[in-house]
Amino acid sequence: MRNALRRACGVNLVDLLVVRMSSSDSKSCGDLKTEWPELVGQTIEAATKKINADRPDLKVEPLPVGTIILAVEVPDRVILWVDTVAEVPRIG
Repeated sequence: MRNALRRACGVNLVDLLVVRMSSSDSKSCGDLKTEWPELVGQTIEAATKKINADRPDLKVEPLPVGTIILAVEVPDRVILWVDTVAEVPRIG
């Protein structure tokens, strides 16, 4: 399936899994959107809503930057790499 999707869409599946920084709005698999560069800097909630609106067939999974994931390609998953602290960490 992986090679068939690569041939059909002309993209590397790794590009489908990550919201990457880019200056272009990618629609490399027909009219299906495969990346969301406009979401860099947005909240997880806003990014999830936008991706779900564009591609309801995908699952959005927020993960901290540096999280180790298996080298298994999941063609229906978009990873939101998160790396900021939103509020003051405190005891309690």
